[in-house]
Formats: sequence, structure tokens, C-alpha cells
Amino acid sequence: MDVILNVLYIIVPAALIAATPLLLTALGGLFSERSGIVNIGLEGLMVMGAFGGIVGTLYFESIGFGALSPWMGIVVAIILSAIFSLFHAVASIAFRADQIVSGVALNFLALGLTVFIVREVFGRGQTDTISDRIFTTTVPILSDIPLIGPMFFTRMFLTTYIAIGIVFVVWYVVFKTPFGLRLRSVGEHPMAADTMGIKVNRLRYIGVMLSGAFGGAGGAVFAITSAGNFAGGTIVGQGFMALAVLIFGKWHPFGALGAAIFFGFAQALGTSAQQLPGLSSIPQVYFLILPYVLTILALAGFVGKADPPKALNTPYEKGSR
Repeated sequence: MDVILNVLYIIVPAALIAATPLLLTALGGLFSERSGIVNIGLEGLMVMGAFGGIVGTLYFESIGFGALSPWMGIVVAIILSAIFSLFHAVASIAFRADQIVSGVALNFLALGLTVFIVREVFGRGQTDTISDRIFTTTVPILSDIPLIGPMFFTRMFLTTYIAIGIVFVVWYVVFKTPFGLRLRSVGEHPMAADTMGIKVNRLRYIGVMLSGAFGGAGGAVFAITSAGNFAGGTIVGQGFMALAVLIFGKWHPFGALGAAIFFGFAQALGTSAQQLPGLSSIPQVYFLILPYVLTILALAGFVGKADPPKALNTPYEKGSR
């Protein structure tokens, strides 16, 4: 029994921490895809968010914001990535370009642009390392609760609790407010929504920009809490995992939460397996590739049946039938 508890005390906090960037980015993808716009560019939005988060933190450190700097860096990442997502919005909505191609282009553009700027500004392939980090914390009183205290309230980042709280906010916004009803209606039947006086393209722009904001937050949280600096390899596949989380979670906030924890658990195995009894003898490479294998299975539709919004990947032209 003690062995099992010790394993859970190691793996559960690691899984929740790994799940946080995926969850935030998947929630952003939910807004975009619920409005009918496929957003395969989540990887690029995370790259831009990681870049904005680190550069923003470095800037605010330099002018004396101290421990507030990483939080200001996350705000910079949210704004920068929301603006960057407009490339996808304009191409997909205004020009009715293929949404898959536009998303792929967004991924390439984000990586190329950020690496180019880093080389121009810092003179090498990576930024400086930030000094003020968001460190793990132990929640007083709650961490003393038997069994669940050491799992959920010890050695956790504050960003993880914020992300879980955001899940409830997103659920309320999407399913309990007039805005959420309109957003879902343009993703299911844009023509019917249009006849009711709903501005289809305006809502789709908002959905894509929200995906940029949340994707930027996800990338920044990963860079600030885990990496500490930005380089071309800081975000490698996490955006595609977030897309898999969105699909595996069936385009629902609570589904995304469960799927993010599942993928976070798979990622945590890769980093913690050597500390776990019974798993230390298995080559670590198998655990490292596990999240990517699960991502491929989810994106290929092998993990559960998922019904996307009916108008997903369908451009809308006013007056068309």
C-alpha cells in the first residue's frame, strides 16, 4: 500500500503540471472549433505564446517588476498570440482559404518568425534564461489532508489551479450564456444563425482570437514553468497534443480536462518512470514516445467516437445555400 501511495504522490502532481499547458491550449481550440473554424495551428500559437512569455518576462525583469514579471509575461503572450491568430482568422474567414492549410502555415510561420527574431535580438539560437520563475508551492492546511493532500496540494504550480478554474468559466460561457449559444450555433448551422440576425463571421473571428489568447497562455505557462527560456525546440508537439486533447475531450471543457490529465499522465511517465518501482527497468524511450503515440491514435479517431461541430471546416458566405 505504501508503495502505491508513493507512486501516486510522484505521478499525480507531475501529470497535473504536464496537463496544464495542454488544457489551456485545448480550451482555446474549443472556442475556435465550436465556431466552425478548424485550428490545427495550435502548435504555432503555443510557439508564439512561449516566445512572448519569455521575452515579456525578460523585459519586465529588466525594468524591475521582480516576481510579477512572469505573470506580466503571460499577459504579453496572450495579447501577442491573439493578434497572431488573426492570420488564420483572416485567411479562413475573409478569404475562405482551406482551414487545414492555413493552420499548417501558421505553425511554420510562428516557428520561423520567432527563431529569426531571437537570432536577431539575442545573437544566438535561444533567449536568455529568466530569473523570476513561477515556482511550485504547497497549499497550507489542504496539503495536510490524508491521501489527497500530497497528491493535489503539494509541489504544484498556481497556474494549474488557475487552469482548472478556467475550465468551469469556459463551460459556463459556452453552455450557459447567450454568447456561448450564438458561438455554438454558428458552428452547427451558420445559415440558420444568420437568419436569426447573428453575425456569423464576427463570432468566428472572436472564436479564433480566443484560441490565440488561450494558446498563447498555454505556451507561456510551459515556457515559464518548465523551460525557463525560448528556443526553436521549446514547443515540440505540445500543440498537436492539445488538438488531440480537444478531440478526445469531444469539444467539451470537462472532456478536455479529463483528456488533458490523461495526456499529462502519459507525459509524466516519461519524466518520472525512472523514479517509480517496477518501471525503472523499462527503457525510458518507450515512455517518451507514449504521448505522441496516443496523439496519433486520438487524431486518427481510434480513441473513442467524436462528433465535431457540424459546420466545422466549412467557410460561410452570406447568402449562399
